[in-house]
Amino acid sequence: MVFLVLTGVLQFAYCIIAGNYPFNAFLAGFSATVGQFVLTASLRMQSNPANKEHFKEVSQERAFADFIFGSLILHFFCINFIN
Repeated sequence: MVFLVLTGVLQFAYCIIAGNYPFNAFLAGFSATVGQFVLTASLRMQSNPANKEHFKEVSQERAFADFIFGSLILHFFCINFIN
Protein backbone atom coordinates (compact mmCIF):
# COMPACT_ATOMS: atom_id res chain seq x y z
CA MET A 1 0.00 0.00 0.00
CA VAL A 2 2.97 2.28 0.59
CA PHE A 3 4.00 1.62 -3.01
CA LEU A 4 0.59 2.76 -4.26
CA VAL A 5 0.75 5.95 -2.19
CA LEU A 6 4.25 6.72 -3.46
CA THR A 7 3.19 6.02 -7.05
CA GLY A 8 0.23 8.39 -6.71
CA VAL A 9 2.40 11.12 -5.19
CA LEU A 10 5.00 10.72 -7.95
CA GLN A 11 2.35 10.87 -10.67
CA PHE A 12 0.80 13.98 -9.16
CA ALA A 13 4.20 15.66 -8.73
CA TYR A 14 5.14 14.82 -12.33
CA CYS A 15 1.85 16.32 -13.52
CA ILE A 16 2.55 19.54 -11.63
CA ILE A 17 6.23 19.81 -12.65
CA ALA A 18 6.21 18.56 -16.24
CA GLY A 19 2.69 19.54 -17.21
CA ASN A 20 -0.34 17.51 -18.02
CA TYR A 21 -0.42 17.49 -21.80
CA PRO A 22 -2.01 14.05 -22.15
CA PHE A 23 -4.42 14.82 -19.31
CA ASN A 24 -6.52 11.71 -19.90
CA ALA A 25 -3.37 9.59 -19.44
CA PHE A 26 -2.67 11.28 -16.11
CA LEU A 27 -6.27 10.80 -15.00
CA ALA A 28 -6.25 7.14 -16.00
CA GLY A 29 -2.96 6.45 -14.21
CA PHE A 30 -3.89 8.35 -11.09
CA SER A 31 -7.36 6.78 -11.01
CA ALA A 32 -5.82 3.33 -11.36
CA THR A 33 -3.49 4.04 -8.45
CA VAL A 34 -6.22 5.39 -6.17
CA GLY A 35 -8.65 2.63 -7.19
CA GLN A 36 -6.09 -0.11 -6.57
CA PHE A 37 -5.35 1.41 -3.14
CA VAL A 38 -9.05 1.30 -2.26
CA LEU A 39 -9.40 -2.29 -3.47
CA THR A 40 -6.30 -3.37 -1.53
CA ALA A 41 -7.54 -1.68 1.64
CA SER A 42 -10.89 -3.41 1.22
CA LEU A 43 -9.20 -6.80 0.77
CA ARG A 44 -7.08 -6.26 3.86
CA MET A 45 -10.11 -5.26 5.92
CA GLN A 46 -12.11 -8.29 4.82
CA SER A 47 -9.29 -10.81 5.29
CA ASN A 48 -8.13 -9.55 8.69
CA PRO A 49 -9.12 -12.06 11.41
CA ALA A 50 -9.81 -9.20 13.85
CA ASN A 51 -12.67 -8.00 11.60
CA LYS A 52 -14.44 -11.37 11.32
CA GLU A 53 -17.48 -10.10 13.23
CA HIS A 54 -18.05 -7.35 10.63
CA PHE A 55 -17.69 -9.66 7.60
CA LYS A 56 -19.38 -12.85 8.80
CA GLU A 57 -20.79 -13.94 5.44
CA VAL A 58 -17.66 -13.08 3.41
CA SER A 59 -15.05 -15.83 3.18
CA GLN A 60 -11.41 -15.10 2.41
CA GLU A 61 -11.80 -16.74 -1.00
CA ARG A 62 -14.79 -14.54 -1.79
CA ALA A 63 -12.91 -11.41 -0.67
CA PHE A 64 -9.97 -12.32 -2.92
CA ALA A 65 -12.29 -13.07 -5.86
CA ASP A 66 -13.98 -9.67 -5.37
CA PHE A 67 -10.53 -8.05 -5.30
CA ILE A 68 -9.49 -9.71 -8.56
CA PHE A 69 -12.79 -8.91 -10.28
CA GLY A 70 -12.70 -5.29 -9.13
CA SER A 71 -9.08 -4.93 -10.27
CA LEU A 72 -9.90 -6.29 -13.72
CA ILE A 73 -12.86 -3.93 -14.12
CA LEU A 74 -10.83 -0.96 -12.83
CA HIS A 75 -7.93 -1.54 -15.20
CA PHE A 76 -10.25 -2.24 -18.13
CA PHE A 77 -11.84 1.19 -17.70
CA CYS A 78 -8.48 2.90 -17.16
CA ILE A 79 -7.02 1.39 -20.34
CA ASN A 80 -10.11 2.41 -22.29
CA PHE A 81 -9.91 5.92 -20.84
CA ILE A 82 -6.32 6.35 -22.11
CA ASN A 83 -7.62 5.66 -25.63
